[in-house]
Amino acid sequence: MTGWVKIVGLGPGAEGHVTPEAQAVLDDCTDVVGYIPYVARVPERAGLVKHASDNRVEIDRSRHALEMAAEGRRVAVVSSGDPGVFAMASAVFEALEAGPEAWKALEIEVIPGITASLAAAARAGAPLGHDFCTINLSDNLKPWALIEKRLRLAVEGDFAMAFYNPRSKARPEGFAHVLELLRETCEPGRLILFARAVSTPAERLIWVALEDALPEMADMRTMVIVGSSRTRAIAGTGWVYTPRFVVEPGAE
Repeated sequence: MTGWVKIVGLGPGAEGHVTPEAQAVLDDCTDVVGYIPYVARVPERAGLVKHASDNRVEIDRSRHALEMAAEGRRVAVVSSGDPGVFAMASAVFEALEAGPEAWKALEIEVIPGITASLAAAARAGAPLGHDFCTINLSDNLKPWALIEKRLRLAVEGDFAMAFYNPRSKARPEGFAHVLELLRETCEPGRLILFARAVSTPAERLIWVALEDALPEMADMRTMVIVGSSRTRAIAGTGWVYTPRFVVEPGAE
């Protein structure tokens, strides 16, 4: 087969965050497949066909990409950020596993990108400088009880946490529950970053203490980073970081 599927991360928004490897795929592909706003980020050019689709049709989108590749097309499946972080790479492999045996002979490659949590952390300093975890707060594909369990365990482990998809118009109550849980389990001064539309002209970063955090500070374009108990702000600078070391209680 001469066709291929390459699953591309477009980064968080700025053109400068699209890697040269990702750009080379976009320059060479015959077709681009993805969610409407992400496909719109790919410039028009001669010979390129765009296949934009709505949210929540990831498997259909993946099957379409694999079908076109089997016909000899060179297909870029695009995601924002990194395609392997709550994005299209997993959906493509799910479709591959369930699809025709012939698809397994296709050339498939995942092209990494800069994910939103790392872009937001870089703007703020180094809040993810020690152990951290990422949690998708959407309950579209998993039950809320599992989200709550993972949140409690992450707090117990004293991880810094990066929250994707914190608050949508369809489920505004979920993030309010998250803040309630954090207030039950963390100190009031725990630092929280609300980083909206990072690397775009609409970028906005706000650091607050947990006791001052409000659900309305987040939406679906916001990356929320919750520091660990050791995360701290450097007075007079605006920078926040988590130290690279942990000293055991009583150690010199």
